[in-house]
Amino acid sequence: MFKWGLGLLKALTYKEKKLHVLDQRLLPHRVEWLCCTDATCVAKVIREMAVRGAPAIGVAAAYGYLLAAHTATARGDELTVAMLEPAYGELAAARPTAVNLVWALDRMVACLRKVESLESGQRLRRLTEEARSIEARDVEANLAMSQLGAGLIEPGSERSWVLTHCNTGALATAGQGTALGVVRDAWAAGRLEGVYVDETRPWLQGSRLTAWELQQESIPYRLICDSAAASVLATGRVSWVIVGADRVAANGDVANKIGTYSLAVLARHHGVRFMVVAPRSTIDRNCPDGGAIEIEQRSGSEVSEIAGQPVAPEGVDVYNPAFDVTPAGLIDALVTEAGVVRHPNRAGIVRLFD
Repeated sequence: MFKWGLGLLKALTYKEKKLHVLDQRLLPHRVEWLCCTDATCVAKVIREMAVRGAPAIGVAAAYGYLLAAHTATARGDELTVAMLEPAYGELAAARPTAVNLVWALDRMVACLRKVESLESGQRLRRLTEEARSIEARDVEANLAMSQLGAGLIEPGSERSWVLTHCNTGALATAGQGTALGVVRDAWAAGRLEGVYVDETRPWLQGSRLTAWELQQESIPYRLICDSAAASVLATGRVSWVIVGADRVAANGDVANKIGTYSLAVLARHHGVRFMVVAPRSTIDRNCPDGGAIEIEQRSGSEVSEIAGQPVAPEGVDVYNPAFDVTPAGLIDALVTEAGVVRHPNRAGIVRLFD
């Protein structure tokens, strides 16, 4: 069953001690929901990419921690930070690159520490409020980022298309999306003609998810294979490449879905501006630069197979990083809910938190 909020399909919903997760591995051809009642299940759906997108992962982790609290209470255990450490570790390890995951978990831990003097029922209520607050904050951040980013796209330009990579819409967040939220607002304001959508190998988040979301919104788009991006940018039709982020380092370097770095290089060569749209929770002030970001390595079968069917020689050696790092020098604008940083650097990022 579809769960609509803000006119958009939601990636997850929490109700009655259960986290319902839309299984994005099956989209766009099948719509099925998974039901998690404990932290182990939530870690599994994050790790196996049934739920994905840095903001959505953070929200899911917060609810996973809450489910762990309910499990501990049902067993009669004392609800403390120490008691929930195993659940914290299991959830935090599910996807190492997306900083929103640990950010959300740390907020839940801080909340529990503040209320450990209260009785168990009150602690659970406060944790529930905190998880819902994390979700609501993402919805609000999405709206703010969308408006700010759309304002950067000049209306009436000969370059009236944008190009996007991976999926950064309602399926990747708790709201209307980050980069795809910008696209939605820009389209509504008459600032663009359409969207080029990278297929985004190997998980095809662009062809399976972004194309599907744009179709639901009746926004014109053209699906392209990743290797066609250079030819598209060379046409002069594209004004911006717009992407999301899984982690932003303190110096402005950005980790995002593999293929983002090459797009940034191509954009610079062709005089196309490059926009990163991400909430402040994605900024890791303790990470000095992109070289310090842990890049998740995933199974080689994601590359050597398609839908379980081999497309490479048996036993082939595969290098399959899920993300790459785009240097800050290739980024024209970093858009957060707190404002826009042009040509992001350490000083500009610090100002976002003032």
